[in-house]
Amino acid sequence: MNEILQYLKTYGEQLDTEIAAATGISLTNVHLHLSELFVKGELVACHSIRFEKGKKVEGISCRLVGYIPPTSLRGKPKSQLTLS
Repeated sequence: MNEILQYLKTYGEQLDTEIAAATGISLTNVHLHLSELFVKGELVACHSIRFEKGKKVEGISCRLVGYIPPTSLRGKPKSQLTLS
């Protein structure tokens, strides 16, 4: 379960199939771990339907509860002030 938690901290909201592929855990075991984490209140999950290249992709979308990912290290570009 720690591997799944770390993955979600790093990559944010993900589908169950993406978690399984990235961590190398079987989809069945990912579902078991996700349900345990959901019951503990550590993540939010919902049924999701996406369309990628016209193909319907269904799965369970998951994200951590109360976790705010760190801001980008690059930040916003500074505006250039030009005086004419």
